[in-house]
Amino acid sequence: MSTSERLIAASEARSAHNYHPLPVVVASAEGAWVTDADGRRYLDMLAGYSALNFGHRNQRLIDAAKAQLDRVTLTSRAFYHDRFGDFCEQLAELCGMEMVLPMNTGAEAVETAVKTARKWGYRSKGVPDGRAKIIVADNNFHGRTTTIVSFSTDEEARADFGPYTPGFEIVPYGDLAALEAAVDDDTVAVLMEPIQGEAGVLVPPAGYLPGVRDLTRSRNVLMIADEIQSGLGRTGATFACEHEGVHPDMYVLGKALGGGVVPVSAVVSSRAVLGVYKPGEHGSTFGGNPLACAVALEVIAMLRTGEYQQRAKELGEHLHHELGVLAGGDAVREVRGRGLWAGVDIDPAHGTGRQLSEKLMQRGVLVKDTHGSTIRIAPPLVVSKEDLDWGLEQLEAVLSS
Repeated sequence: MSTSERLIAASEARSAHNYHPLPVVVASAEGAWVTDADGRRYLDMLAGYSALNFGHRNQRLIDAAKAQLDRVTLTSRAFYHDRFGDFCEQLAELCGMEMVLPMNTGAEAVETAVKTARKWGYRSKGVPDGRAKIIVADNNFHGRTTTIVSFSTDEEARADFGPYTPGFEIVPYGDLAALEAAVDDDTVAVLMEPIQGEAGVLVPPAGYLPGVRDLTRSRNVLMIADEIQSGLGRTGATFACEHEGVHPDMYVLGKALGGGVVPVSAVVSSRAVLGVYKPGEHGSTFGGNPLACAVALEVIAMLRTGEYQQRAKELGEHLHHELGVLAGGDAVREVRGRGLWAGVDIDPAHGTGRQLSEKLMQRGVLVKDTHGSTIRIAPPLVVSKEDLDWGLEQLEAVLSS
């Protein structure tokens, strides 16, 4: 039994089987590459679902974390600390907003957005108590808490977790007429991913996001953009909403905000929206802790240069050109995405997404499947063109075998 096989067996014996990982055991990593417990290297083409936008063990982020580890890591929000104010100010500026409410995980941030929208609806819009409604899109993925899976259309994520939280209405993604018909006087928010990641990197029709923005503004409804996967450089802009000139009322951020070093998430909005909170109404012991703020401040500084956004744009154009060539064959049915992010639908005759992912793993490339026959490609933004091309060569080889 190899070291990797032994470690996998130990994991399977004692951990709940809520994931089905590829049979690779990562022991070390740097940049766009990881090395398993037996010394074999793999090109990471998933990047922790965009949590690793800046690559594994990015030196700037590691240095920021190490420096903070020598000072203070946690105070709770019972006290102030010396990194918190800068973090809130700089993240608000990056987003073109006024206030920040920090949390830890993406799901916590989405829950915070839901609570904020409801409180705003009751305190500011005047919706009668208990009647606030939030509109979401089908095929969404916003997390896995009880409330969030209540408005999921993925039965695998939803089944056996009821009773479900009321107060949500689901409309087809990309259908502006259906959204307009669903908005009523009790609607407090529209919560959507500008690009649906877990659904297979679905990009909405051109004009849809501006239409959502116009509709929500005219009906006094908050537009909440879940940019946990799509934000912070992944699509070739700081935020995916920027591609259509849209500025929402609220951003929900996570994943890359912590640089793959620590969990960091946040809700970022206006003073009029986040100002509805009073002390004691919402919180998190670790939310906005000194270590998280130190790493996130470095992430923000890196994004301010525009270097990573431009890299994602240029390499993304190359990625989609090469995938478009593959789509001309009989193995690839469709390619979607933006920037260094793509969903590739495989003809089932060539295998499932899982089977394809396993074959790519055997050739030294790590991707992950979703919804049966789709694989997602999202390498770290620091990947070299040469490495990206090598990874695409492996994909072509697998598809032609």
